[in-house]
Amino acid sequence: MAALESLRKGGLGFGPLGINGDEEEEEDSPTVLLSVLAQHGQMGLCFYDMKDSSLHYMIDTRDNYELHLLARVIQEVSPHVIITSAKQERCMTSFLQQLGSNPDYKPEVVTYPYVDFGLEVSKQRLLSAHLPFVPASISERDKMSYLSSCISFDSPLMLRAVGALLKCLDRRRVGVELEDSSVGVPILQFHSYTLKGVVCIDRDTYSVLQIFKSELHPSVYKLHSGEKEGLSLYGILNRCRCKFGSKLLRQWFLRPTLDLAVLHRRQEVIRFFTSPRNSDALSTLQSSLRNISNIPTLLRRMSLSHTKVTDWQSLYKTVYNAVCIRDTVRHLPQSIHLFRDISEGLSDDLHHIASLISRVVDFETSLAENRFTIKPNVDPAIDEKKRKMMGLSDFLTDVARRELEHLDPRIPSCCVIYIPLIGFLLSVPRLPSMVEKEDFEIEELDFMFLSEDRLHYRSQRTKELDDLLGDLHCDIRDMETAVMTQLQNTILERSASLYKVLDLTAELDCLMAMSSASQEYGYTSPKLASHRKITVTQGRHPLLELCSPVFVANSFQSSESQSRVKIITGPNSSGKSIYLKQVGLIVFMALIGSDVPAKEAEIGLVDGIFTRMQSRESVSVGLSTFMIDLNQMAQALNSTTGNSLVLIDEFGKGTNTVDGLSLLAASISHWLRKPPVDVPHVLLATNFHSLLQLGLLPSSGLLSLLTLETAVDGDELVFLYQLKEGICKSSYAANIATLAGLPTSLVQRGVEVSELYRTGRLIKRIDKASSDEQANRCRSVVETFLSLDLEDKDLDLQHFMKEELLPSAGELPNRS
Repeated sequence: MAALESLRKGGLGFGPLGINGDEEEEEDSPTVLLSVLAQHGQMGLCFYDMKDSSLHYMIDTRDNYELHLLARVIQEVSPHVIITSAKQERCMTSFLQQLGSNPDYKPEVVTYPYVDFGLEVSKQRLLSAHLPFVPASISERDKMSYLSSCISFDSPLMLRAVGALLKCLDRRRVGVELEDSSVGVPILQFHSYTLKGVVCIDRDTYSVLQIFKSELHPSVYKLHSGEKEGLSLYGILNRCRCKFGSKLLRQWFLRPTLDLAVLHRRQEVIRFFTSPRNSDALSTLQSSLRNISNIPTLLRRMSLSHTKVTDWQSLYKTVYNAVCIRDTVRHLPQSIHLFRDISEGLSDDLHHIASLISRVVDFETSLAENRFTIKPNVDPAIDEKKRKMMGLSDFLTDVARRELEHLDPRIPSCCVIYIPLIGFLLSVPRLPSMVEKEDFEIEELDFMFLSEDRLHYRSQRTKELDDLLGDLHCDIRDMETAVMTQLQNTILERSASLYKVLDLTAELDCLMAMSSASQEYGYTSPKLASHRKITVTQGRHPLLELCSPVFVANSFQSSESQSRVKIITGPNSSGKSIYLKQVGLIVFMALIGSDVPAKEAEIGLVDGIFTRMQSRESVSVGLSTFMIDLNQMAQALNSTTGNSLVLIDEFGKGTNTVDGLSLLAASISHWLRKPPVDVPHVLLATNFHSLLQLGLLPSSGLLSLLTLETAVDGDELVFLYQLKEGICKSSYAANIATLAGLPTSLVQRGVEVSELYRTGRLIKRIDKASSDEQANRCRSVVETFLSLDLEDKDLDLQHFMKEELLPSAGELPNRS
């Protein structure tokens, strides 16, 4: 929050970062170079730390227009050099200007041509970089596949930033200035970077847990205008009444936090609004939130003097409803931090702005005339001119009567009109004799123009009216514009109060949205603590329970030194994957401050959620499905800590059975041999029953074996979906195949072959009949052949081949 406030006030607020110390310390401090690229609301960055020659990367992440996320990264990393593209968006230009105006911290800013941030160029630089950790035996062709397990290749902005960073390192020869030119800058390791206090969750995890899910809009009128949110966790929790509330909620989803103070602040508000006795306050506040408009857009238009009448209406409604929200919240318990912040933070400036707009702007007239119009008694000079304008009709009628007395008797009538920017004119009807332009000339009148068979002239009296009254209409508009500018400046001077409205009402909107969902779906508030335990009693899957008429709740428990690694076996379709996702979603919901679908829950802070459940194939990545699986597993093995959560589903199925089983056993053993403090929470679902039957895993109190109950009713398999301790004895593949609709004969043959393979007996083909008679015939041929005397000169081999072997060969089954 401090970074957000400091950005808004014009300075980035880089306080005690260790950069403003003594010069000696500054010289000794290791150089950090940061490369960043921001496009279309997304930001990718990486940085090189000379202290340990490591390259840290952050996957592409959404950021707002003020680049608050980048500000937080710079606060943490304190780079000496910032590298960005010369072709950059306005938000990056503004950010760098603010950064340069900070006297306490001024990093060197380096801009490279946009071509140096090309994706293919960056990949080639990465391949040619000095990476001592890459095995020398790896060929150039396989090097890209190896690097894909070290750095995320599905974050294009980050990869492009890496390319520019490598160019800068090569040019400056950071750390190898005195070495031979053939020696490159070493990169000893890659690290995934996450902001302090933010939970590490990658794109695959967001996808497999269905936290977000975009779908094409069903309306043909909106096919080209974007997407809509499908069935997802964000979709069922997003009940925000205003757009910026939805935007903030998405940011919370994208950056789950480890800050207990922030989580408890959110929980106390949700707990308050989920109470039925506070439903009236909830509905009152939500109705006011509907009228809160996009304040930054309104203020930006004001600063550019592009304000429309509807903008003034929106601003007035916003400020008025913000005051209503403040007054309502002041009657709520001030022990709740957000309520106290709203009561104190929404200052009397809002009331001043609302009353000022109400006194000055005449909305009814403004809408009718489609321009800014002020009310009476605001400016006496404007009121006087408007009175003249209102009385002008009778006055001009009198003037026209006198003008008619001096005109040609053939002219039956005339009138005096006022045209803005032109002034007062005498208008007379066109006579039949007036055919040519020369006929329009009238003595003592200056012809101006012809319009709809009426001639318009300027007379001596109309000239006197111009001098006397002036251009009334334009004068009034100019004076009202000046009032509008003055009003705009007054409001802009108090813009900090309006931004405060945006921050506080957005937070309130998000928390009321989550409390509404909690009430409807029967969620409970989890207990959050800094320990390493996770306990969930009768947990439910938040999405599946909405789609299924009956849902069986299951519990989960992982202590600090026992049952950290859980292996779940069971038939296909028994609910193993759902259970894994259920645990992941409950933990995720707790880390954004939401209530969770469970009877009770106590959740220790989790610093990352890693999954190996779904292979997102992509032609652009250029990796096989199994290689993608291995990369996900490598990330889980290399990046997890004792506070992480790992969800693994059917790892090892993409290759040879023995190889897959071996890799799975080795991965689990890797965790089981670690000290308990370093072992993450691991949930692993598998159909490799040999993993347990052959005793491939070491004995450990960290290991827990679970299965999902089933029952067999005759030939029918019944899923009970209830989790219990134990091992699944059979995969029930034949029953599952029958449920899936496979032909009965096919299923029976599969059972037969499986039994023969399991017992080590010969598997006979059935594409041709194999009878005892045929076996006896073959035995007879062999015996006959063995009884032949090959040294007998009268032996007729051709007769034997034709009569004995060839008929038998024709009866043998095809072995090809």
